[in-house]
Amino acid sequence: MKHYNIPIFISHFGCPHTCVFCNQVKINGRETDVACSDIKDIIEEYLELLPKNSIKEVAFFGGTFTGIDKRIQEEYLATVEPYIKSGLIDGIRLSTRPDYINKTTLDLLKKYGVTTIELGVQSLDEGVLSLSERGYPAHIVEAASAMVKSYGFKLGIQVMPGLPGSSDLIDFETARKVVEFKPDMVRIYPTLVINNTKLEKMYKNKEFIPLSLEDGIKRVLPIMTLFELNNINIIRVGLQPSDDLREDGVVIGGPFHPAFKELVETKIYGDFLKILGYEKLEVVTHEKNISKIVGMKKKNKLFFMNRLTIKIDNTMDLNIVEVNKIKYTRKEILNKILESGI
Repeated sequence: MKHYNIPIFISHFGCPHTCVFCNQVKINGRETDVACSDIKDIIEEYLELLPKNSIKEVAFFGGTFTGIDKRIQEEYLATVEPYIKSGLIDGIRLSTRPDYINKTTLDLLKKYGVTTIELGVQSLDEGVLSLSERGYPAHIVEAASAMVKSYGFKLGIQVMPGLPGSSDLIDFETARKVVEFKPDMVRIYPTLVINNTKLEKMYKNKEFIPLSLEDGIKRVLPIMTLFELNNINIIRVGLQPSDDLREDGVVIGGPFHPAFKELVETKIYGDFLKILGYEKLEVVTHEKNISKIVGMKKKNKLFFMNRLTIKIDNTMDLNIVEVNKIKYTRKEILNKILESGI
């Protein structure tokens, strides 16, 4: 059954910090706080549009939900509660900071039918956390993740490769530690320089060099591969390209692309075919895999030229790609990529 979020953006409300990368107004496209009447209107609007036979969650995104005054948290949750009790909504998901998770908070969220809690982890390296002005040490993340799971909530983790002080190795180590927390889902947001942030000042003062698009793809590829090999649901790669982010002068630097994940997939299959080392490559697969193998803007096809031929066989499992009569599963392909270190 298909899953849908009904998004409620609560802006920067509730967040006690301004991290160097954060201009929350531009990221979520909202500048004002949300009233309970707004929440009800949004839910009603989405319920008219979404398929009846689907899983629906109200999703509080944008701010630090559990940093909001407890009275307001309860008002927001109580507004959604009747929809859950009537079966129109299946649950609530929200995003927050790891240092704003505690027993009192989780008791409240459990009471009102919250199902998923996403933690903005960003990094688990002490130096990166400090330079990014996150305001807490890495061990807080581990404790918060364990507590969220102990209450039976689904755990989501958000990471940001490319922050100040990071490197390929540091960001991969963060991903490896995240795997140990056994999250149900992850989001991977390569760091962007947004206007009116401290990171923009650091960038202009040459104190920070953002990843290029090419380097961003290379940085994210092993992280995405590691998560997938550990059966963690990757629900987003790259920041959602809202209208605000597309405005001139909003994204100052960094690997911003509206189809970032597809670029990573292009590199996965391009690198895989290179690793095999065949002079001629005869590929057979389901038609739904063709775009990944050909690549964005036919990048892989143009690289291999007439060395590569691709045939469609829709009787094949989507998880299989056959190269020169040898079948490879998606897991085998990803393992080859991770082991090669390309």
